[in-house]
Amino acid sequence: MAKINSAVFVKSLVGPDESLSDGKPQIAFIGRSNVGKSSVINSLVGEKGLARTSDIPGYTRAINLFLINKKFYLVDLPGYGYSYASKGGKEQLRELIDWYLLDSGYQQKKVVLIIDANVGPTDKDLAMLKNLEIKEKDIVVVANKVDKIKKSEYEKKLQRLGDLVGDHVIIPCSTTKKIGINDLSEEIFA
Repeated sequence: MAKINSAVFVKSLVGPDESLSDGKPQIAFIGRSNVGKSSVINSLVGEKGLARTSDIPGYTRAINLFLINKKFYLVDLPGYGYSYASKGGKEQLRELIDWYLLDSGYQQKKVVLIIDANVGPTDKDLAMLKNLEIKEKDIVVVANKVDKIKKSEYEKKLQRLGDLVGDHVIIPCSTTKKIGINDLSEEIFA
């Protein structure tokens, strides 16, 4: 696992910002609302409250930028899908996500697509994956919340996930049981 010496919240963004153009590598985290993006970030850096977590889907409403070891950024994007935002608010979030990942021209070292391993990939997850593939992003799929899968269904659910997402690296993960965090760290920080 990469040694994290410092992890600092830099700012929340809703559009272009000089920080995104400063040459530091960016590792973006994307997934549907309430899939555990912030919890994965917190587990990676070993700080419980760095990225804010909430039981309310759609809590993240901006692009949150974290500077790690003064060398690279972790980028926590709003979740797509279910949210307490208004219809117009949901559309703004979708546009913000699409702008940063697909249209802004910013280069991400990796894009970490987080999928609920128990639920499996939703249509919105698969649409996001396809859009990232079209833009030739370097994608890592995190199968989060594997601790919620019944033992008898574990292999079947991960096999189905693999069948649907193709040849991308898939990392089974549970932030509560500390499963997969070291593997994810090695994959994205290498």
